This record gives sequence, structure tokens and C-alpha cells, in this order.
Amino acid sequence: MAEIKEFRLQCPTPLNDGDYVQLAHGGGGRRMHELLEGLLLPSFSNDILLQRHDGATFSIGGTRLAFTTDSYVVRPLFFPGGDIGTLAINGTVNDLAMCGARPLYLSSALILEEGLPMETLRRIVESMRSSAELAEVQLVTGDTKVVDKGKGDGIFINTAGIGVVEGDVSISPKNVRPGDAILLSGDIGRHGIAIMATREGLSFESAIESDCAPLWEPVKALLGAGVKIHCLRDLTRGGLSSGLIEIAEASGTRNAIQEVFIPVREEVVGACEILGLDPLYLANEGRFIAFVPQPEAERAIEILRKFSVSSEAVCIGRVLDGPAGLVTMKTQLGTERLVDMLSGEQLPRIC
Repeated sequence: MAEIKEFRLQCPTPLNDGDYVQLAHGGGGRRMHELLEGLLLPSFSNDILLQRHDGATFSIGGTRLAFTTDSYVVRPLFFPGGDIGTLAINGTVNDLAMCGARPLYLSSALILEEGLPMETLRRIVESMRSSAELAEVQLVTGDTKVVDKGKGDGIFINTAGIGVVEGDVSISPKNVRPGDAILLSGDIGRHGIAIMATREGLSFESAIESDCAPLWEPVKALLGAGVKIHCLRDLTRGGLSSGLIEIAEASGTRNAIQEVFIPVREEVVGACEILGLDPLYLANEGRFIAFVPQPEAERAIEILRKFSVSSEAVCIGRVLDGPAGLVTMKTQLGTERLVDMLSGEQLPRIC
């Protein structure tokens, strides 16, 4: 199993009464959450940032826009079901979709390590081109930098995206209400296991491919059908657990889910048992949760199941009154378990 290395970042204000915060490479765990809450949000606090969403939404000249950015540091660069190029495009498109925005334009900055083979770069660029074409977005500006050999892990990619929010749509963690149904768009854990298997040279009886895919089409269908969506969140770093906890904290509510309803493929369950991993915490790149009023849940699921990327959509729980930020899960044994963020990250360099 890959060693999770840690680095230390000195902070101007202590977190958890310490002088340093420890972070597992890749983010998505409790330490990264503390960094965001204790340093970044207070340093740059403003009304838009405090939406705590997958992207910023704002109006310019009467047009509502969404804006997002992300960086991709996956290792290995190529894995079953995708590569760092498909991640970069789909990840940014999906962050816009989670704001209810139609993705339009992307930027891309490539940080290349000296000595990166040109054939590798061509494959990644082609993946970015084909993924952008599939998602119907245009890459309209960018930048390229080269760092010394041994300083860049091959290639890092930063992308930013702009989309338009059409109609009277308000999707935000703060809109979540007690009584809302929690919908999950499909099975979880495949991306994390696909990365781990490739990285460590593991093979399983059945091939496990990443779920990496664009998510705008099912979201657009929900909006077009008039489903009142309170909140959306794609389940990347930190997986299902982190997504639920972040929304519970931002909305001041409790999320209660049931393990029996959470779809996890048998081969992923088997791999997790062998590797000592929990699928609740594994990264996904083509899955999201939706919070909708309970009366709209069945109709929303019917719509989602019309698309291959969300064909296994299911209701996994509901929103309750506080304690704020609490997530609980009824296990298959009938007991109740507290779902918490990991203190670090199960897998580094995952997306």
C-alpha cells in the first residue's frame, strides 16, 4: 500500500491550538478542512466565498455566472477509465454543473516537469480535447510552465471554468432543509480503487475502471423538468463522507443515511476488504449527491436513471434537524454509526 507522506505548513494563526497543520497530499480529509476553515476562509472572507460551494456564483449585467478552479496532481497519469487530462476537463465541468450552471469556457495551465516525454503530453492533450468536445465546452486560454526535473511529478494541470446559470435557479448548501431527500447518482469508490490498483500493480478478477465522466446532462435534465434542487455536490476527494459532512456543516443540519441503499460494486467491496479501505471515503469523478424536497425524490430518480452516468441513482437518506454538521449511518447490521472525516487522506495524489 502506498505510503501517505505528510508535509507541514506553518500558519499565521494556530489550528487546533497548535503551531502547525499537517496535511496529507491530495486534501479532502479533516486536516485540509481545518486549513480551509482556519486559514483560507478567514483570510479571504467575502459573501461569495462563504457560499462554500463547488464554485462561485454571481451576477454581472443581469447575467448569473458560475466560476470555479481546480488543480490535478494524480499519480499515475494514466489509469483505467481515464487520465489526468480527462480528470482536468470533467472535474471543472462538474464543479460548474453542481452550481446549476451550463459549462461554457475553460482555461488550462500546464506545469510540466523537465524531461516529460512529448508522446505523454500529446496523449494528455488529446484526452483534454476529446473530453472538452464531449462536454461541449471550449478551452479558450491557458499557460505553460516548466519546472526542474524531479520537481513536478511529470505534469500538474490547473483549470478554471465559467458557466451560465439559466432561469430562477438557486443551488447552495445553505438551501438544504430538514426533510430533504438525499439522492446518490450511482455506485461509489471505483475511481479510488482504479488509481490504487494501477499505482501498486494490483490485479483483481474483474477490471475496475474509474467512473470519470461529465455530469452536466443529468443535472440539466433535472433543472429542465422543474425539479427543485436545493443542493448538489460531486464526490471527489474525501468521497461520499466528506460531501455529506461539508453540506451538513454549511446548512446547520444532520444527514442520516442507510448503508444498505449505498451502491458499491462487488469488485470494489472486495478490493476495499483486501486493502483495508472504506468506500465511503474513496474519491469519485463521476458521482454526485442531490438534496431535493422529499415529494420530488421519486421523480428526480426517474429522470437521473435515463442517463448512463446516473443510471443507478437511488435515495440513500434524508436531512434531519441538528446537531449541525452531524452525519450518521444506519449500518447493514441495524446499528447507527457516526460518519466522520478522515484525519488525513486514504490515497495521496488521487485527482
